[in-house]
Amino acid sequence: MKSNYKKLGKYIRQVDIRNTEGKTDNLLGVSVAKQFIPSIANTVGTDFTKYKVVKKGQFTYIPDTSRRGDKIGIALLEDYDEGLVSNVYTVFEVIDEKELIPQYLMLWFSRPEFDRFARFKSHGSVREVMDWDEMCNVELPIPTYEEQKQIVDSYNAIKTRIAIKKQINDNLEAQASAIYHSLFDECSEWVKGSVSDFGEVIGGATPSKDIDDYFCSDGIVWLTPKDLTSTGKKFIYRGETDITNAAYRSCSTKLMPKGSVLLTSRAPVGCVAIAMTELCTNQGFKSIVPSKKIGTAFVYYFLKENKQLLESHSSGTTFMEISGNVLKEIPVSIPPEELTQKFADLCEPIFRHQEQIEAEIDHLLELQRTMVSQISSR
Repeated sequence: MKSNYKKLGKYIRQVDIRNTEGKTDNLLGVSVAKQFIPSIANTVGTDFTKYKVVKKGQFTYIPDTSRRGDKIGIALLEDYDEGLVSNVYTVFEVIDEKELIPQYLMLWFSRPEFDRFARFKSHGSVREVMDWDEMCNVELPIPTYEEQKQIVDSYNAIKTRIAIKKQINDNLEAQASAIYHSLFDECSEWVKGSVSDFGEVIGGATPSKDIDDYFCSDGIVWLTPKDLTSTGKKFIYRGETDITNAAYRSCSTKLMPKGSVLLTSRAPVGCVAIAMTELCTNQGFKSIVPSKKIGTAFVYYFLKENKQLLESHSSGTTFMEISGNVLKEIPVSIPPEELTQKFADLCEPIFRHQEQIEAEIDHLLELQRTMVSQISSR
């Protein structure tokens, strides 16, 4: 153990308060993004008196690490005064917040290195768990209260700046959406057609994952739905991993030009974004390369504003999916070219501003990651 590192067990303790009143409101779960989320568990027939109470400033984690990829589900409750979690969760708290600030500890848990540590320390035959003893054996640097507070305050300042920029982008998005409705809701010059009249509908594919050499960090841009859902970005330059030329030739994925409108066709249906470079996707997309007379802006907002329409044409047992053939044949009304061009012209400065803000947010997120990674060197 490094000289400036301490064992976490000295600073934390388990909390086991049960929901004896049988409350059913504010049921929470923990995501791999290390955030509390509304519980999606099937609670039919559940005895809620066995649920655990977690209070503001307390932590919850899922000891089972074998079903969450490379991450451990752990979170600090900050947005609610109190919540309820399943009894499979472990709830704990900091003993003395003058010695260890909970937000500082959460920053430590946010590090990718902690996820790797948790997986390494997990054990079990049927399912692997990181038990309480292993949590207590976690070693971390614990500087003075003042130093911890400075780190937390700096991190939160960046977090606030990110939230402000996201709000600006949301306002710009609302502005563009309002323009879409003002131009097209009252249009009387529609021509009946189908989605295929908007442009070419293109699917994707996945190269064999058994061949490691098919995947790289600087090749052909290749996307999965996660690349849209995990970032929430409107403008997409690349995904988590690229594919090689050999991988591209080995499967049926197809390159699309800049300006293509990306549409997830499953898991989930209806996430949209705009390609900012030539790229291809896996089979979880049915994207559209807009025709010149329709344009990117109109197709993007048509799909975004008609998510329920897309979902209504989806089917499936394990998960809902809309096929390329079904998407192509959805009846739509085609607006006149002069109107779609006017909309594109009005959106152009909005899109440019939004793209700039997304780049600024990326920079701030990188600052956050750097700050968190440097905690270990203190």
